Amino acid sequence: MPTPTRTVLISGASIAGPALAHWLGRHGFRPTVVELAPALRPGGRAVDFRGETHLTVLERMGILDELRRAQTGGTTMTFVDADGRELLHLPASFAGGDIEVLRGDLARILCASSLPATEYVFGDSVTGLSETPTGVDVTFRHAPPRTFDLVIGADGLHSTVRRLAFGPEHRYVRHLGYYAATWSLPHDPALPPVTTETPHTSATIGLNTPGRLAGIGTSPSDPTRAHAFFLFASPELRYDRNDPLAQKALVKEAFDGLPWRVPHLLDSLDAAEDLYFDSISRADVGTWSTTGGRIALVGDAACGATIGGMGTGTALVAAYVLATELARSPEDPRSAFTRYEFLVRPYAERCQKGGDRTGPFLAPATAFGLRVRNTLLSRRRCLEWMLRQGQRATALPLPS
Repeated sequence: MPTPTRTVLISGASIAGPALAHWLGRHGFRPTVVELAPALRPGGRAVDFRGETHLTVLERMGILDELRRAQTGGTTMTFVDADGRELLHLPASFAGGDIEVLRGDLARILCASSLPATEYVFGDSVTGLSETPTGVDVTFRHAPPRTFDLVIGADGLHSTVRRLAFGPEHRYVRHLGYYAATWSLPHDPALPPVTTETPHTSATIGLNTPGRLAGIGTSPSDPTRAHAFFLFASPELRYDRNDPLAQKALVKEAFDGLPWRVPHLLDSLDAAEDLYFDSISRADVGTWSTTGGRIALVGDAACGATIGGMGTGTALVAAYVLATELARSPEDPRSAFTRYEFLVRPYAERCQKGGDRTGPFLAPATAFGLRVRNTLLSRRRCLEWMLRQGQRATALPLPS
């Protein structure tokens, strides 16, 4: 009889990786998570969960109450003109779902929940994968080579595991016409005031011009800090993803000459040490596991969207289903991967479609498009319909 699969290497310690490690540890597997960053990244943008399926997975993980204690309360969004006059206001429930937390807080809670069954290796990455009938031989940038029964790529839209095992990124990742940038800055009393609907609700305020959005947000959890959120339409750009100076130059060029508080926000970019800059893109992988049946993808690496595709909730659901199916047949991971993909793919692709609309929604390409968006979403019935659609998209019958 074949030896049951037990050791699993997971690449990526953001969301899907620690969630998968949590469930694999519960099922008796021995997961190892390798992460390129030297430590978990604190802070970050807010992510949300919505609908019964998301909340059920969080409850089964045992972290729902802790996330509720860490939640931001949602984020209101206010769009203004160049003089600061309000054009459109969206309530916290629109973007925040049932629970909204900072990505860094979520990663911390997930990582803690996966211990002590999980080995974490920070500051390293996979450099080579060799699949054999009995396992996967793995080389690393720093650590000595090791062999694992399985390897799972949970390393995001720009997945290293996907590149090594499935092929180059350009085969699977499609640019959706926009770029997004976020960074933190000291709170400035001269910035436009951002009011909140409740004491536990954060808020953002932003200026639109056709194809561009420049925003500033504050949080009641840290009144000394603010965060910038910029988004702009652009054909695909060539730049070094490891060169923040080049990325800052692209943002400044895209927003040069805009009024309101944009010059102040661009000035703060020079000192920013936590810039996030990336295209709004989506990943579409034909099959989420290799023919050898030892390597698979989960989360954004398999079916991701940069912003607006409900990727965080989808990643937790996918991790839960993947671990459940591996536990059903640990001696036959190929069949487990097939069942996992059959169950999750239609769900993930349905959620992913929201990412296609994020750029055109936040920064419509024309002045007419801006007026249409502001007019429609000022109507309560239209807003409620969009919220209901988001709830429906996240529904999936879960295996026990």
